[in-house]
Order: sequence, then C-alpha cells, then structure tokens
Amino acid sequence: MGKSGWKNILELDSDRKKVAGSAEALIDAIGRAADLRIYTTFLHNEHIDTSSHNSELVKEVSAFQVTYLVDQRWAAGIMMLRQPVDLPDGFGPRPSLSLFMYNQDGSQAIARPFLDGKPVPGTRGPYPVDGRSDMPKYHQFDNWDKDTNAPSHNFIYDFGSYKFFVRDVWREVLSIDEHGRIRSGSFDDLISAFNAGSEIKIGLSGLCSELAEIPDKALSHLLFIQTGWNYYYTDRNLFISESLPFVRVGPAIPMRYRSNNWDFGWAIVKTDGTVELLLYDPYTLQPQTITKHLAVRYFVL
Repeated sequence: MGKSGWKNILELDSDRKKVAGSAEALIDAIGRAADLRIYTTFLHNEHIDTSSHNSELVKEVSAFQVTYLVDQRWAAGIMMLRQPVDLPDGFGPRPSLSLFMYNQDGSQAIARPFLDGKPVPGTRGPYPVDGRSDMPKYHQFDNWDKDTNAPSHNFIYDFGSYKFFVRDVWREVLSIDEHGRIRSGSFDDLISAFNAGSEIKIGLSGLCSELAEIPDKALSHLLFIQTGWNYYYTDRNLFISESLPFVRVGPAIPMRYRSNNWDFGWAIVKTDGTVELLLYDPYTLQPQTITKHLAVRYFVL
C-alpha cells in the first residue's frame, strides 16, 4: 500500500483476464466500505477521436463514489459526480450526469440523464445497438431508451489494462437492523467519532430491491456512500445523516442498466432505521420522496 493509502488489489489485462490480485480481495474490501478508484489505459485515436492521427497513450484514473456489494459475492462501482468531457479540450457538448458503472470483471455500462432541459421525444425501451465500426475495441451489448432524457447501455471497451485500487481505511462502528436495533458495534462509538470530526460512510441494505427485474426475488445488496452532513439530537439519542448523491440500480450479477431499473438521489438516514429518500426520475427529472426502513452499517474515518 502506498503512502496515500491506495492499494492495487486487482489487475486485469485487455481481455479482462487476471494479471494480479484477486476478485475475492476486491469483494472483501468493498464489503468493508473501502473507497474505489480504477486505472485504465487507451490510445486517443482509438477511444476519444477515431478520426485523429494522434495515437498518444492516455492513462485514466476515475473515482467511484458509489460502490455495491451484491449477494456477498460481486462488487461494482459507479462514477457519481462526473460530467462528460471532450478530451483534451474540456467539457462535452451536453451537460449530464455521466454515470459510468464498472463491474469487477471489467464489464462496463453508462447511464446519462441529461440536465439541459432539451425536448426528448423518444419512448422507453430497447433500441438497435449502435454500430461502431470505427471503434473495434468497443463492444456494445444493448441500447436502452436512446431518444429519451436518460439513455443507457452496457458494453465492454478493451482498455489496455484495468487496475482496481482501494483505500481500505474505514472502520465499522455500528450496524443496525431496519428497526434501529443494534446488530453489532456501539452507538456511543459512532457518537464519539462524530464528536471528533470523523468522516462517516454508510452501507444501506436492500435499498434498490424494487428496481430488480423481479423485485420479490431481488438479490441481497449493500450500497455504500459517504455522508456529508450529520446531526446528533442529544435528548432523543438520535443520529441523522444526509448522504452524498448516489445512483440506485436493480441488483444483479453483473450489474447492468436497463429501462426503468435505475434512478438517482439522496438519503436522510436515522439510527432508528428510518431512511427518507429524495429520488429523481432520470427520464423527467421530477423528484419524489419515499420512506423506507432499512438495515444500515456505519463506518468512520
């Protein structure tokens, strides 16, 4: 592990075959709320501008603010805060959330809710796969909701290499069930860390079940996201956290986008097991609030 705390825990080659590390180590780290960054390499005129003569090697490291552990055996991450870019010049032509999702096997996906308010005449559902004969390293599996405000698809791009870096520094201090009953850890330890100014990350269990293809048979899953704002009501002994924004996706192995199986928003999480969600429909950008009762794990740094 380097001085920064980041460790290359899994490395894949361009065929997504293991070079070093292990998927099991990645899964274990994500289950401990480890932070995730992924390193990839590509040539500019193979990935960015195929009409260019610039064959410069480009190295990329991306942060995945949202991580998933599915069925205790699969890890995935989502870039939550990214805007599309037109390398090497600047931002892309249309502002959107650029919600790239990477699975532990190197398979990828993109969902893109546009933020510019342009009219969107299309209907939801499958569309023909876009032919990319100019980009032979790009393998698109499907094409969802193409002409709507929230197109998505699943694919593989044959990057030169993939390195999964984790910062496995979070310490779990409390785990509660959906009724706020303590499963492990200590409420006092959480409050002590809070009083000391610690950063806090939460693992929300079962947050995305209704987005699964068969909701009643949704795989168990944890979504990990850092909190930004925390409050302690001292008379009630109630701890309240507001999360950073996250993407909900129907749990699956591997994780995939499709019509109506994803949205994005924020959560207010209380230590009595109550979770209030502010969720945006990516097709309309209309918000709704819903309340759930979920098991929650608390980590501090």
